[in-house]
Amino acid sequence: MAFQRRRQQHERWPIPAALFAAALLVLAALVLLVSLVPPPLEHPALPKPRRPALLFKNLAEVKRNVVATEVFHVPGGGSMENDLWVSKLANHFHGCSNASSGFATAKANTRSNLYLMIATSGGLNQQRTGITDAVVAARILNATLVVPKLDQKSFWKDASNFADIFDVDWFVSFLSKDVKVIKELPRNGGKVIGNPYSMRVPRKCTPRCYQTRVMPALLKKHVIQLTKFDYRLANKLETDLQKLRCRVNYHALKFADPILEMGEKLIQRMKAKSKHFIALHLRFEPDMLAFSGCYYGGGEKERKELGAIRKRWKTLHISNPDKERRHGKCPLTPEEVGLMLRGLGFGADVHIYVASGEVYGGEESLASLKALFPNFHSKETLASKEELAPFLSFSSRMAALDFVVCDGSDVFVTNNNGNMARMLAGRRRYFGHKRTIRPNARKLYSLFLNRSNMTWEEFVSKVRTYQKGFMGEPNEVRPGRGEFHENPSTCICENNKPRVDSGPQDQVKGGNQNEKGHISRNVGESPENHPSGDEEQEMDWLDFDYGENAHMVNLANGTGLEYNFFLRSEDPDLEEILSD
Repeated sequence: MAFQRRRQQHERWPIPAALFAAALLVLAALVLLVSLVPPPLEHPALPKPRRPALLFKNLAEVKRNVVATEVFHVPGGGSMENDLWVSKLANHFHGCSNASSGFATAKANTRSNLYLMIATSGGLNQQRTGITDAVVAARILNATLVVPKLDQKSFWKDASNFADIFDVDWFVSFLSKDVKVIKELPRNGGKVIGNPYSMRVPRKCTPRCYQTRVMPALLKKHVIQLTKFDYRLANKLETDLQKLRCRVNYHALKFADPILEMGEKLIQRMKAKSKHFIALHLRFEPDMLAFSGCYYGGGEKERKELGAIRKRWKTLHISNPDKERRHGKCPLTPEEVGLMLRGLGFGADVHIYVASGEVYGGEESLASLKALFPNFHSKETLASKEELAPFLSFSSRMAALDFVVCDGSDVFVTNNNGNMARMLAGRRRYFGHKRTIRPNARKLYSLFLNRSNMTWEEFVSKVRTYQKGFMGEPNEVRPGRGEFHENPSTCICENNKPRVDSGPQDQVKGGNQNEKGHISRNVGESPENHPSGDEEQEMDWLDFDYGENAHMVNLANGTGLEYNFFLRSEDPDLEEILSD
C-alpha cells in the first residue's frame, strides 16, 4: 500500500513539472531579448551621467565628498540681499575725464608731416589697450595717428579690421580736439607719401622713452609704425594724459553698430528672464589652464593634455602647481565659482550669462555650476544660429558680444585677471561703480580645500569675510595700484559738499563739477585710502600677465639700460597668450 501511494504521488507531478520547464524557457527568452535591445538614447537636455572614475580622482577626493554630503550641504533655494546687486556708495562717484584748460588742442599740438602707425597685438581686449595707448603716444609725439591695424596673424586668427569691430567715423571725430586721426596715409600723386619705418618700443615706455627712442626716427623718416603694440605705455602718466586715455577707452572706442545691436538684444533677452542677472567671465579654457600651470586633480590625462598645450611657450616653466594655487594664481573651477556666489547670497534662481570659450572638461566641468545655478545662459543659447552667423567666424566679434553683455549686466564676475576682466572692471568703475566681483582666490583656496569639515553656515560666513575688498566697492584698490585700465582712479571723481559759488567753468580744483552742482575731486588725489592686508597680498595677481610694476621705478631715470631690460625680458611666444 505504501508503495502504491508513492507511485500515485509520483504520477501527479508530470503536469506541474512541464509548466515549470516552460516558464524557465520563457524567462530565458525574455533575458535574451532584453540583452539585445540597444540602450536608450540620452536626452539632450539632461546632463550625461558621470563615471565614478572621473568624479573622484583619488581616495582623498572620495573621502572629502562623502564627508561633505554629511556636513556641507548647499541649500536648494536662497534669497539675495538687495545690496548684492548694487553698491550703496556708487552714487557718490562718477567718471570725469575732461581735459584741463591748459591741454592744447590737436591743431596746436600736431606737426603736419609726422605720422604714427600702430600694429596691435593679441585678442580683442589686449588690442583695445593698444589702441587706447596709441592715441596717447601720438599725442606725446605730436604726430597724426593713422587708424590702428588689428592683429590678424596671431593665436586668434581673426581677419577683422578696425571698422569691423569699432565705429571708425565716431573714433576719428570724437578725438578731433585731442589728436588728429586719419584712416590711411595721405597720397601724393597717387602714391603713399612714404614707406613706414617699423620699430618696437619696450613695455611700459614712458613719455621720455618715446621722446628719446621714437622721436628721432620719426623726425627723420616722417612715418613710423610701432609693432606688437600692447601695454607699450607707462602705467603712470600726468593727469591730462591719463584723462585722454579715459576719453579714448570709454567714449571714443565704440563698437560697430552690428555688434552693439546684437549685444543689446542679448541683454534684453536676459532682462526678460529676470530683473537682475550676473555675467560670468569663466575663463576656464584649456589654454588658460595650461598657461597658468595649475593642476585640478585630473590625473595623468590632465597633465598630458595641458602639458602638450604648454609646450607652445618654450620659456614657460611651471615647477609647483600647488604653490600657484595656494597663492591665488589659478582660476577657480566652475563649481568653486558657483559655491562662492551661493555663499555670498545669490540664490539658485539667479540667471547667469556665461562668457566663455571652450571649457576644459566640457559639460562634466560645468555640471556642478549648472546644478547650483540652473538658469544658465550664453550667447549660443540666447540667439539663433542665423543671428550669430555674421559673428561666428570671427573671435574678436564674438568676444565683443560677450563684452557688451558683461558690461550691461547688473553684476560682473571675473574668474581671472586677464585683459577682458581688467578692461571691464575699469569701465564699470568709470560708469558708476557697477558691481564687479573678483574671487579672493588666495583665501578661497584653503576654504574650498577644507569645506568638508564645516557646515554651510560656517562656509558662508568665511566667504563673505574673505570677499570684503573684492566686491567692486569704491576705494577698494588704492589709487595708482594695478593697471590703469583696470583702476582708472585719475578719471573717477567723488562728490563732496554742495557748491556755494557755482561758476560756468567745467573744471574745479581737484576735479569736475557734476550735473547736480556738487564739487567733485579726483579719487586718485585722495591720500586717505590705504589697502588692507588682503589687498596688498592680492596685488601680486594684478600683474600676473605682465609683471612690469616691479621695475617701473627704474623708468624714471630715462636711461637706455632700464628700457633694454624690458626688451631682453620679452618673450614673443609668450605674448600670444597674454590675451582675453
